[in-house]
Amino acid sequence: MTDTPPVGGQPAVPTPEPSADLPVAPAAAPEGPPARLWDRMRDDPQYAPEHLALEAVRRLGPEAAQWAARARSEHPGVSSDVLADQAARKFVNLARLSGAVSGAAGLPGAVLDVGVLAWTQARMVLHIAAAYDVDPLHSDRATDLLVLQRVHKVAESARLALGVAAGRERADALFGLGGQRPLGRVMLQLGVRLAQMAGVRAAKRLVAKIVPGAAIVLGTWANSSATKDLAERSRALYRQRGTGVPEPRRP
Repeated sequence: MTDTPPVGGQPAVPTPEPSADLPVAPAAAPEGPPARLWDRMRDDPQYAPEHLALEAVRRLGPEAAQWAARARSEHPGVSSDVLADQAARKFVNLARLSGAVSGAAGLPGAVLDVGVLAWTQARMVLHIAAAYDVDPLHSDRATDLLVLQRVHKVAESARLALGVAAGRERADALFGLGGQRPLGRVMLQLGVRLAQMAGVRAAKRLVAKIVPGAAIVLGTWANSSATKDLAERSRALYRQRGTGVPEPRRP
């Protein structure tokens, strides 16, 4: 910190030192999954986390890569740890807001909230990967997302599930194999799967949406806690991998 000279007998005002703040515009509210992804997850709720991970890499990977490149261009010499910490703080703050963004009560509101949270967390993980020079557009990032978010315990099972989800995505695009099950049952299954991905217990989220006044308090605490834990796991993984050696692209 440096101080400006006192003016008119007033105490000096600290002047902040230059910092490598994230060169992205602050978001007023967390962004949720795109409408087409919601449709895909609703039609195939069993593989909702896999569909979300695949779409996140396609849609959010380029954003994360551009952010990291711009940050290093504007702040030469900034460390990967600093960039990763700033990304984590930004998205933990957004996750804290996501517990009350929908304004909807009951099961639909809970499903929407955990979907927004899971999408925010995926965005954070890809930004942390980019901070450590790990390609956020690589297909392996979808596998990382599912393992880091504890949908799958090991990469092999995550890759298998992603392959199934990708196959279902192609089949639905060709033949329109949308689900015909009762909406309530589909929403419950979708909510449980997304809550598992976001690290929030589905029962707590449902209660938080039903009990008046509980949604903001419980949602804020659960969302920020789960996202902080995910940020720590992501930093540990990508700090170890961040060698700057390009990964071979999978076909």
